Amino acid sequence: MKKILYLSIIAILGPLAIQAQIIDKKSIVANKAQLEKIADGFTFTEGPAVQRIGDVYFTDQPNNKILKWSETRNEDSVFMEDSGRSNGLYFDREGNLIACADMENQLWSIDDKGNKKVLIENFQGKKLNGPNDLWISPFGGIYITDPLYKRPYWDRDPEMQQNGEHLYFLSADRVQLFRVDETLVKPNGLVGTKDGKKLYVADIGANKTYVYNIEEDGYLTNKQLFVEMGSDGMTIDHRGNVYLTGNGVTVFNSKGDQIAHIPVDEKWTSNVVFGGIERKTLFITAMGSVYTLQMKVTGVW
Repeated sequence: MKKILYLSIIAILGPLAIQAQIIDKKSIVANKAQLEKIADGFTFTEGPAVQRIGDVYFTDQPNNKILKWSETRNEDSVFMEDSGRSNGLYFDREGNLIACADMENQLWSIDDKGNKKVLIENFQGKKLNGPNDLWISPFGGIYITDPLYKRPYWDRDPEMQQNGEHLYFLSADRVQLFRVDETLVKPNGLVGTKDGKKLYVADIGANKTYVYNIEEDGYLTNKQLFVEMGSDGMTIDHRGNVYLTGNGVTVFNSKGDQIAHIPVDEKWTSNVVFGGIERKTLFITAMGSVYTLQMKVTGVW
């Protein structure tokens, strides 16, 4: 309904609405920059994560692969086959790639040689529903969304493993795993601020995104509605602007005001991250393709 309403408003306002979008984009998009399709031929791309040197790793989940995009060569290559049907990805402080390994509802740590270690196998004796996305705080703790989706590679209907679709926290020492929000409908994308004080979480099932305060022990407080929009994935820039996906990329400032919309000619944009050495390349995963856009703003790391 939100998408239909948005498109209807554009149709009614016509050139005026489009012009407003362009004016807004100029504050964050590099001069004369154009959206560039850098790779295609995938089934469903997801989970982009930026390595320390600026290369971006992403998943082609139905094909069970993790791929790597090299900024210097501007090309992609296969980093890992048999990736556990990984979805969301994020690099930890040691350079390990942390992956939501959806095949067996696990969380993996993968080194630069492709060797994996299972970090999470279950919660209170039961498997998770299917870890979807994650964000690692500057202090090493990991926030994980655990919605329930039917996987296209399953020959059975999904079964609720837990008593709901929740948000989890794994401590920096990887010893404690506990829930930090049990009230969400279907949590999905998430991202935190550079200082580790705030966490944004999209409840795609409720079509809302919330913001929380992060406490020292990993628990979340002061949950507030950020915007009336859900998201598959998200990222944040150095100004505190938050980027949500789904219908292109929609950008909100830290107050929750929409400041830009970046159209993408795909049915669905799944996720987004800032890559490149200077973190000024916006990398967008969208169905069977991936795109880049040069920006004025930088990502945080």
